Amino acid sequence: MNHKHIKAPLDDSTIATLRAGDSVRLSGTIYTARDAAHRRLLEALDKETPLPISLANAVIYYAGPAPAKPGHVLGPAGPTTSGRLDPYTEPLLRLGLKGLIGKGYRSPAVKTALIKYHAVYLAAVGGAAALLSRHVLSSRLVAYEDLGTEAIRELIVSDFPLIVVNDSYGGDAYESGRAQFSRQQRGVG
Repeated sequence: MNHKHIKAPLDDSTIATLRAGDSVRLSGTIYTARDAAHRRLLEALDKETPLPISLANAVIYYAGPAPAKPGHVLGPAGPTTSGRLDPYTEPLLRLGLKGLIGKGYRSPAVKTALIKYHAVYLAAVGGAAALLSRHVLSSRLVAYEDLGTEAIRELIVSDFPLIVVNDSYGGDAYESGRAQFSRQQRGVG
């Protein structure tokens, strides 16, 4: 299988090349943030206080990495179910967030927002947290330390394996995959 090698932060020209179903290898800087961190980010926006990270062209990984064992950069870092983050997504996309990494389906509202703000949703393989953490070169706590594993961390990743689920054109790998399977089951090809 061919993989597209892309760099984070993402830019519009890179996003324009990505289509639902593409296998990508992401290298560069990404941030972890789960439910509690997203709540805090939106609270900061509501209070018009500066965010602890710049979201311009950023990629957020919906993960709460486990503490690192001695000699390791990071503990297991698997994706969390993305649908839980749907209510927080559009305000962050509005600020320039370009990539979302998680697992599972996104709401119609999020898929529409990805088109509007020219961003992508990427899936990491659930259940492969230890394998995914091998692609993390460094990890640094950047905000909300009191949230423990849900704090925001800056990760430098290399060839982090992902699939484009929702592209900036409205493509949806989950929907097209189900349709293809259904056609094969009916013998349509």
